[in-house]
Amino acid sequence: MKNKINAHENILSLIGKTPLIKLNRVTSNCYGNYYAKYEALSPGHSNKDRIAIHIIESAEKKGLVHKNTTIIETSSGNTGLSLSMVSMVKGYKCIVAVSSKSSQDKIDMLKSMGAKVYVCPSNVPADDKRSYYQVAKRLNEEIKDSFYINQYFNELNIDAHYKTTGPEIWNQTNGNITHLIASSGTGGTISGIGRFLKEKNPEIKIIGVDAFGSVLKKYHETGEFDANEIYPYRIEGLGKNLIPSSTDFSVIDFFEKVNDEDSAYASREIVFNEGMFVGYTSGACLQAIRQLNKKKLFSNNSVIVTIFCDHGSRYMSKIYSDKWMSAQGFEKKSIEQESSIEYIS
Repeated sequence: MKNKINAHENILSLIGKTPLIKLNRVTSNCYGNYYAKYEALSPGHSNKDRIAIHIIESAEKKGLVHKNTTIIETSSGNTGLSLSMVSMVKGYKCIVAVSSKSSQDKIDMLKSMGAKVYVCPSNVPADDKRSYYQVAKRLNEEIKDSFYINQYFNELNIDAHYKTTGPEIWNQTNGNITHLIASSGTGGTISGIGRFLKEKNPEIKIIGVDAFGSVLKKYHETGEFDANEIYPYRIEGLGKNLIPSSTDFSVIDFFEKVNDEDSAYASREIVFNEGMFVGYTSGACLQAIRQLNKKKLFSNNSVIVTIFCDHGSRYMSKIYSDKWMSAQGFEKKSIEQESSIEYIS
């Protein structure tokens, strides 16, 4: 062809290379300069695109997957959606075991992306046969030619962010980043980015955001797994009731815990004030920033990068539903821009 067509071979080549966006209004009362790594602009609308393609293509190179392979994974939703997208393009079958805490939006999206979905109870121990961890393991054993991603215990989860997200943030800030604030679930994102940034500059502070009801913060501080820390909470993709080996605790300086209600409203504030339609953990990161400001952690010269992991469309039935918020007992807080729907008959 005489004139070359400027097109991508498929949607997978768009994964990564997400923008860094300055936060203005939501951090106007905070010390420092704030930037969000906006992962919602990846084609699968979350940072989990990065690990999905990295782990599957690593398995392809090792001959562990082929055209008849079924990809199996546990997920709060985002990893499952990214794996469904990659599997769809590459021609693999995909099965995802999700927690009942996952939004109905995510579950419906997984089905629409061609995945077989198993919804497992969230209020059971990790070693219970009904937990999404154990269900995925069982399916991997039962299904011939299946490949279990196992993101919670897969070093490639860390490696994906060490090779992509970390270098992107370093280059986008021209090496001026002083603090990274990231939610921690599997821990792959914060560990991979943190490992890369610490190698570039050991003085950079890596701060994990954890949930009340999760064991991560106490484990980091004491080296002790305390089952008494575990109780139900609502934030998806944040915190854990087990210790993932895909978390490199050595690169994390400390954790800050946030609650469900503050994080939900903070997500809404980001939408109304910055125009970025973000998910639940993004609000958790903003809430952590505000709490850390009260502890006077930052100065006016600080350059703080946070990770906005996913898109708000996955939470329409939860944090963006007034009915759901009310059902959780969350008190209505004043948000700068109120909105409503009016029907004309």
